[in-house]
Amino acid sequence: MANPHIAKHPEYDYDTVRLFCLATIVWGVVGMAVGVLIAAQMVWPVLNTPWEWFHFGRLRPLHTNAVIFAFGGSALMATSYYVVQRTCQAPLFSPFLSKFTFWGWQTVIVAAAITLPLGLTTTHEYAELEWPIDILIALVWIAYAVNFIGTIAKRKPNHIYVANWFFMAFILAVAILHIFNSIQYPVTLWKSYYVPSGAIDAMIQWWYGHNAVGFYLTAGFLGMMYYFVPKQAERPIYSYRLSIVHFWALIAIYMWAGAHHLHFSALPDWAQSLSMVFSLILLFPSWGGMINGIMTLSGAWDKLRTDPILKFLVVSLSFYGLATFEGPMMSIKTVNAMSHATDWTVGHVHSGALGWVAMITFGAMYHLIPIMYGRKQGQMYSVALINLHFWLATIGTVLYIASMWVNGLMQGLMWRAVNEDGTLTYTFVEALEASMPGYIVRTIGGALFLAGMLVMAWNVWCTTQGRTRAEEDPAKLDPVLDAEADAIAPARG
Repeated sequence: MANPHIAKHPEYDYDTVRLFCLATIVWGVVGMAVGVLIAAQMVWPVLNTPWEWFHFGRLRPLHTNAVIFAFGGSALMATSYYVVQRTCQAPLFSPFLSKFTFWGWQTVIVAAAITLPLGLTTTHEYAELEWPIDILIALVWIAYAVNFIGTIAKRKPNHIYVANWFFMAFILAVAILHIFNSIQYPVTLWKSYYVPSGAIDAMIQWWYGHNAVGFYLTAGFLGMMYYFVPKQAERPIYSYRLSIVHFWALIAIYMWAGAHHLHFSALPDWAQSLSMVFSLILLFPSWGGMINGIMTLSGAWDKLRTDPILKFLVVSLSFYGLATFEGPMMSIKTVNAMSHATDWTVGHVHSGALGWVAMITFGAMYHLIPIMYGRKQGQMYSVALINLHFWLATIGTVLYIASMWVNGLMQGLMWRAVNEDGTLTYTFVEALEASMPGYIVRTIGGALFLAGMLVMAWNVWCTTQGRTRAEEDPAKLDPVLDAEADAIAPARG
């Protein structure tokens, strides 16, 4: 018997969107739970069990892949497939490709969850998966690109809404980055070696690594922001013209910034300096996008008192502004000499990952899931639980990143301190011992963030089952969504 709580639309493919929404929640819990475990292993080494599959070195790449590609990837596919249909007023290009992207992507994730704890890894940051999985990733991603761009090609409106420009850039750039960073020759079924070597290999890796951040974790989620912030605020985007400038400036500049990960390395000094300059320039388009999103609430700031979904979206923009200010500053060579390889970098990454990526994903999912299950916009099972999740996530993020900033500055200063005779003042073990309070605070912050994720999972489960709280008006349930496509709101500017 069909579930009466599942929304149907006479034209759009909501089934795939719905599956990706649920996968986002499931993988979010898994990825963040592994993150809390490895944070705890830094405090209590005994948690590195006798079984090597649960050691920090095996679980750390599992955590990054689960959070970035499983949680983040599922969220991006859910929202991009939803947004492109609604703004183009057309169904997805191919039902087969839609299903293939979902099941293919989940197969990639499961394969990663098996191979990484087994120690089957290329050892390249954010690209640890071995060559058979890389091939599957490429096939799934090409199918995703064809399906998304094919939907845009059959759109009814003449123009392409700006969110779709960001989604297209993210999809095409990640395809190029992944394919060229995966040029390997296999030795066995689960072992390969990269064709480039030495400094060239490092340059390609961080061209990939930083632009995975730039396009996957920035451009893709900006596409999410440009749709869900105006929709939730019920306001047009502050300046459509600024959004176009933001897009082209970001796309033109980001590709050049990756070499700032290789300061003081064998990479030619001119390449390091060039990446530093482009990284500093990146501040301007990044903050232009942040300001555009926040200013969309002009005339609607009172909604923040009663709308916790909007709180998630606005706070995510604040963290986006923070992370995109901090990143360019850390690319300056003199600053990098202090921050590189310290916990400051970990704090920076998580201000973007938890504060920006996860927060905007939570806001988008809270907006989207009620729609997918036949409830009017924002009608989750419990608004109180959304508020609880917001505060758990916000406090957890602040504790996490603040502890890592303090640790990072302390480590940088201790590692650089020298005695009058030129010998080091502190040993590495002394710096590690001094870092332990920060690692404890980080674990607490991560645990709070995970607790918020579990609250969300329960809220989503109750919503999908059609449960209503005693105080909720059953008339607010909307089992069949309006067949009309979203009208694209006119923009100021």
